[in-house]
Amino acid sequence: MKALAFDLSTREGSIAVADEDRLIVSRQWSNDQRNSAPFFQALDQIIREYSSPDMIIVGRGPGSYTGTRIAISAAIGLQATTDATLSGLPSISGISTEPDYAVLGDAKRSSFFFVRVRDGMLVNEIELMSEADIVGRISQMTIPIYTSDDLPQFKQAKLRFPSAALLCQRAREFPQNLVRAPFSPIYLREPHITVGRAKR
Repeated sequence: MKALAFDLSTREGSIAVADEDRLIVSRQWSNDQRNSAPFFQALDQIIREYSSPDMIIVGRGPGSYTGTRIAISAAIGLQATTDATLSGLPSISGISTEPDYAVLGDAKRSSFFFVRVRDGMLVNEIELMSEADIVGRISQMTIPIYTSDDLPQFKQAKLRFPSAALLCQRAREFPQNLVRAPFSPIYLREPHITVGRAKR
């Protein structure tokens, strides 16, 4: 089964195609959230070169709301034209193949998110914490800790970005972790909807 995966949740975009356990192609690029053209160019080229997939896997975040929504919308559109199955995985499950690790990131508003990943699955709900609480949490941890943000205050955290190739691998190894469409991005906070004032 040919799988196509992509992720736009961080500043590094990633796309990959795999056939069972064989990685066919994997590409990364600088992901400017204001310009999605490089992603769509890469996606178009991949489809033309490697034909339509049987399965589409998209990273659901957490991370950039804009990037993740673009990725999910593109996956839905592609599914409609290819008849492929569509599934989502947490983007952070594609950061490492290690059986047990933690991920932290910038959640804005002077807060940070923290979550532990085991066998490609989130062990707990994503927590929003203060800088002091994060430092206290990770100070005694011996497992690898990763982040996709520039957070030098957390010296234990190594910079690493989600990999579409690893999302393909996770989907094959742990299919029970896949969330079938329809699904939404993984939000750190409830989406804020601004309601316009009624005209008088």
